[in-house]
Amino acid sequence: MPTPTKGPRLGGGPAHERLMLANLAAALFTHKSIKTTETKAKRLRPVAERLITFAKKGDLHNRRKALSIIGDKSVIHELFTEIAPLVADREGGYTRITKLGFRKGDNASMVQIELVLEPVSPKAKSTKKAAAPAAAAPAEEASTEEASTEEASTEETTTEDVVETPSETVTDSEAAVDEAVASDEDASK
Repeated sequence: MPTPTKGPRLGGGPAHERLMLANLAAALFTHKSIKTTETKAKRLRPVAERLITFAKKGDLHNRRKALSIIGDKSVIHELFTEIAPLVADREGGYTRITKLGFRKGDNASMVQIELVLEPVSPKAKSTKKAAAPAAAAPAEEASTEEASTEEASTEETTTEDVVETPSETVTDSEAAVDEAVASDEDASK
């Protein structure tokens, strides 16, 4: 478990706090989302994320370590077989805390803590930001030179012989104009 914070414990002594956090973690893994006070959720987050990390490793030693924190075998089985594969690609941040407002009776700040089970979209690794614009500038110059040579070659051939590349999309109106220009050129020759 993480190092306890200074000051009063949740609900009494350290043993009671440890049991309360284990029960909250078991409820979180069973229901995937629970509603609790903000202080309990903030104390639960590191415990739950550590247990999920154990489940991602998946070996017997980590299963026994998780079982020593949460005594319920059915919850541990669900954690290792259902939740761990869903967060296998995620490198952390397995839980999300959303504020809900204040409780009517004692005005305690209520939150919803839930597991983040959505698949991770991998981000493209970018190289140096300064090198990217410098490399793009010569490529643009080369593409303009190729475009000017292609224009010269297309004037010599008819529009039926021209092969379009995916980067050169021509609309119907532009194609009609090109055909008219080509027919005028043929008529003038």
